[in-house]
Amino acid sequence: MVAAIENGSVIDHIPTDKLFTVAQLLDLEKCSSEVVIANNLKSQVMNRKGLIKISGKFFTEDEINKLAVVCPNIRVVVIRDYKVAEKIEVTLPETLTDIVKCANPVCITNNEPMRTVFYRKDGQTLKCRYCGKEQKIADIKLK
Repeated sequence: MVAAIENGSVIDHIPTDKLFTVAQLLDLEKCSSEVVIANNLKSQVMNRKGLIKISGKFFTEDEINKLAVVCPNIRVVVIRDYKVAEKIEVTLPETLTDIVKCANPVCITNNEPMRTVFYRKDGQTLKCRYCGKEQKIADIKLK
């Protein structure tokens, strides 16, 4: 249904309600490479899923961590010469640096030019290194 790519990345197992959030997060509307965005594909694991293929794009660790905040448990597949070279199971890391904005308006990260650092408290909560403010992942804002 979706053509193979020679070199690039495939983001698979995206929940259908998060597909366009992921596309926006990656600024795909500005991408000059071939991009395929598919939604509501049949999935044995999820019933329905979204999928994004980007020709010539290989994600950095920071980009994968951003994806993890929005959509934990997705898979990034690296394609080289039309073959699967690597599968990355995306999970929320223990520490997020310069990805999440602190919700505390008096936090030093909102008032000084510095990087934010958040620790994963559990699967649903992050904690700011500087002010201790806890935020639900569903409520966070990305930097």
